Amino acid sequence: MSDQSRFRPVSETLLAESWGHLTRYTFDYQHADGRWERQVREAYDRGDGAACLLHDPDADTVLLTRQFRLPAQVRGDRPFLIEVPAGKLDGADAVSRMRAELLEETGYAATALHLVSTPFSSPGSVTERLALFVGTYSRTEKVAEGGGHKDEGEDIEVLHVPFDEALAMIANGEIIDAKTILLLQHLALERLRAHT
Repeated sequence: MSDQSRFRPVSETLLAESWGHLTRYTFDYQHADGRWERQVREAYDRGDGAACLLHDPDADTVLLTRQFRLPAQVRGDRPFLIEVPAGKLDGADAVSRMRAELLEETGYAATALHLVSTPFSSPGSVTERLALFVGTYSRTEKVAEGGGHKDEGEDIEVLHVPFDEALAMIANGEIIDAKTILLLQHLALERLRAHT
């Protein structure tokens, strides 16, 4: 039996439509033992996105951002998160959108972008897939102001963090953003492979 044949849509109800779409889906699902069950789930669709970790090989720093995140504030966590630059695709291809996002948020351009993966960000409830990139930059070659779009309420601090310090920030809980952790660990593995 194919995976697709185990799902039969019944109905969908749009619950909210603003920054994204929140939809309730009713469907019949066939379990591995052949039994069918009616289920109800909600999924949030805000479109796909892209994120990028830039590394300056001369200074051995990574380019990160720090900005206010409402969901962290609502949970009672530290509301200013340290992350890689990222943004929604809004209909653009991932490479073009990522290059524009890097300039908008950080003021730096990447010399090359390499696609690492396109994982789901949270497949239990969110439809978004993220194009994850790595690239290089030079800390001495800032080409734009950065800081994000002020008219969109963005207030982005740009950080040049030594690579080893960034890894330590994962271990001590200073970096808690999943896409940032994935990309930093990817770079760490690439560096290990290069030295073996």
